[in-house]
Amino acid sequence: MISAFRFEANGTRKVQFPMTNCGKQAAEPLCTVIATIHRSNGGAVIKFSEKRIITREGARSVLAHYGLHTRKKLGQHYLVDSHVLEKTLRAADVTENDCVLEIGPGLGAVTQALAERAGHVAAVELDAQTVEALRDMYRDAENVHIIHGDILKLDLFELFSPYGGAPLKVVANLPYYITTPVLMRLLEDGPRFDRITVMIQREVAERMCAKPSTKDYGALTLAAQYHAEIEIAAYVPPNSFIPRPNVDSAVVCLKPWETPPVAADKENLFRVIRAAFNQRRKTLVNALCAYAGYNREHFQNITKEAVAEALVNIGLPADIRGEAMDLTQFAAIAEMLKGN
Repeated sequence: MISAFRFEANGTRKVQFPMTNCGKQAAEPLCTVIATIHRSNGGAVIKFSEKRIITREGARSVLAHYGLHTRKKLGQHYLVDSHVLEKTLRAADVTENDCVLEIGPGLGAVTQALAERAGHVAAVELDAQTVEALRDMYRDAENVHIIHGDILKLDLFELFSPYGGAPLKVVANLPYYITTPVLMRLLEDGPRFDRITVMIQREVAERMCAKPSTKDYGALTLAAQYHAEIEIAAYVPPNSFIPRPNVDSAVVCLKPWETPPVAADKENLFRVIRAAFNQRRKTLVNALCAYAGYNREHFQNITKEAVAEALVNIGLPADIRGEAMDLTQFAAIAEMLKGN
């Protein structure tokens, strides 16, 4: 048993997690996290002290106590910067009415802060050993549910069904190698989230927020902006994590649209976008015609003349490149070419 409990006169329950050095009992723990479990309306909400795992010493203590090792293939980098945590929480805007999906809780530093603020926290972790440790740490927290699973395979509707109509939010520290598929799954295949706040590679964040005619602008930009309003909430240096990643990170806040910002057939729109950026240095006319050459199923009657005429009709030059067009312009072209 790693947790010691005591009851206070006011009925609250103190939970103490002693973190020892290298898994052995030490005279003084490297980090002690004190939590108060307040019971109300049949549930429990944890109120943690300021002595958090969100420190290098605290994270190393948890790793040592549970005998955990970071696994590079899972992209494990643990946040140890309280300033970044506060910026993330401000961007996430979590309230006691919210049900929060946390993806990649790691050592539970962000989970602690979410448990203070949210009505429910569903934390999904892929690594079995980490899941075991988290379940031990949070076994008395009735508003925290630790789930062992792959976020790309879980049924998100089933996951949130017990929480009724509670507002849904996401807070995640995403492994860089699965950032795009996870974000697209959250935006396209799950329940509607009020807000999605994610830690991702800075390069990907800047691509998502890019403007036309910049080097970062591309198909990912348009896909993200089709689904949500996007803002970079914070830039995060490598020394905010252990182990230290080789790239800079960023906290990005996505606020999904209730309805798409453009009126266009989605499948046709993104076929045109993929064609435009498949050969981004070509003009849109040439890129679409080249793409049509091996996609006749969807572009049976596309001609250079038809594309050029459509561009001129919406006030664009016939020799424009796709990288210079915004989402509204792509939607207009896609609708004009639909059926060709």
